[in-house]
Amino acid sequence: MAEAVPKAQTPGKLSIPTKLFYGVGSIAFGVKDQGFSYLLLIFYNQVVGLPSATVGLAIMIALLFDSLLDPIMGQVSDNWRSRWGRRHPFMYAAALPVAASYLLLWNPPQDWSHGALFVYLIVVAVIIRSFITMYEIPSAALAPELTSDYDERTKVLAYRHFFGWFGGLVMTVLALKVFLTPDAENPIGQLNRAGYQTYALVASAVMFVAIIVSSLGTHRHIANFKMPPQRKISLGQLAKEMFGTLTHKSFLVLMGAGLFNAMAGGLVLSLSLYFNTYFWQLPSGQIAILAMANFISAILAFALAAPLSKRLGKKTAAQITKVLAFVIAFTPISLRLLGLFPQNGDPLLLPLLFVQTALSTAFTITSAILISSMIADVVEDSELRTGRRSEGLFFSAAAFVSKAVSGVGIFASAMILLAIGFPQDAKPGQVGQDIVNNLGGVYLVVLAALYGAAILCVSLYRITREGHEESLRKLAAQAELAERGESPEQTG
Repeated sequence: MAEAVPKAQTPGKLSIPTKLFYGVGSIAFGVKDQGFSYLLLIFYNQVVGLPSATVGLAIMIALLFDSLLDPIMGQVSDNWRSRWGRRHPFMYAAALPVAASYLLLWNPPQDWSHGALFVYLIVVAVIIRSFITMYEIPSAALAPELTSDYDERTKVLAYRHFFGWFGGLVMTVLALKVFLTPDAENPIGQLNRAGYQTYALVASAVMFVAIIVSSLGTHRHIANFKMPPQRKISLGQLAKEMFGTLTHKSFLVLMGAGLFNAMAGGLVLSLSLYFNTYFWQLPSGQIAILAMANFISAILAFALAAPLSKRLGKKTAAQITKVLAFVIAFTPISLRLLGLFPQNGDPLLLPLLFVQTALSTAFTITSAILISSMIADVVEDSELRTGRRSEGLFFSAAAFVSKAVSGVGIFASAMILLAIGFPQDAKPGQVGQDIVNNLGGVYLVVLAALYGAAILCVSLYRITREGHEESLRKLAAQAELAERGESPEQTG
């Protein structure tokens, strides 16, 4: 296959259909991520009957396996050569296995021992994570290939995050309002096992369709993407190149910020249903209403990310939105612990929690969009230093971080529940007030530490708008020299 022209990616604005098709694919990840973060712990703990620490350990083991696959998938994707380019063969191949393995996750055998169910959860979680990696990393890596424009990248990734959140939230609301409904055998809807099975069937179908639609919709752009040079490379050289790429300083601080954000986000999501059920004592219908606040969050983040990036720069905007997200998330629980927030059952409780959820989540998503866009800008800076484009390798780290939301976050949540002695088979209103208060207090301390660490990491990022544009100019100059068959001068 012939080499693509050096300036392969679109330098400026993209059409709305292109952004839509690119964004739709993240619905699959959003459904999986919301399921892992919001429903999986309570399902395997309170419905299946595994201890919370066992569930957390199983997810962490799966995450460790998955973390080994992420950089490998990124490197393979970066160097793949085919008539369908570097990314699309993997995206198409992942669709059916993703759907099938997600269905299995929510249908564990009912007569197995705790030990056997522990192994089952690990194996199925590893499988679903592996195939999500096979799709998500190549798909995410398309962003810096579609456009090199500093602000347009933020817009493109805003579409991706919007659809990821929107898809996951739709399935969560459907689960709470339609599938996880009370019946004669299960008076508490979120503990209804049959409802989880119906949820799994619908969610799996949605994931399959989202992957196929996005892959087909972005297929026409393959001809505009760069094709890596054909070369033979030893495993040692491959490892050396991966290490050289991933030790980029600005990338490393974003990786740190992403990990802390992931742990904070996982903590918030995986304990959310515990707080709503036992701390605030909301019925499933009100919990569903509260979950719908996140639709407003996704819309607000979609509208805020690009203007904030343009006005403040990505780094400053990411720091400010992260601070706002923490302060707003911190307020209701801290006020309740101080006795200054409406009591459970008060008519004001649900509206206040609705506003808090909408705003805190909106700023969280906005910060995540900006950090993803910052990762995209590392690509050209790294190419200038190494001579290699490594979109897949960089976004494999982003995929790992996103999956850590449900891995590290669930594990930390499980450890908090274990530390405070949260009871098995707990009923709302029957958990000791000291345990409920301890849940709130420990949660706030851990959340503050994680948010603070993430903000500190972002402050160390060094690529500015001007620096990115200078990298593009130098790469364009190198490409012109290469077209003329001349050796490019060393630049920067």
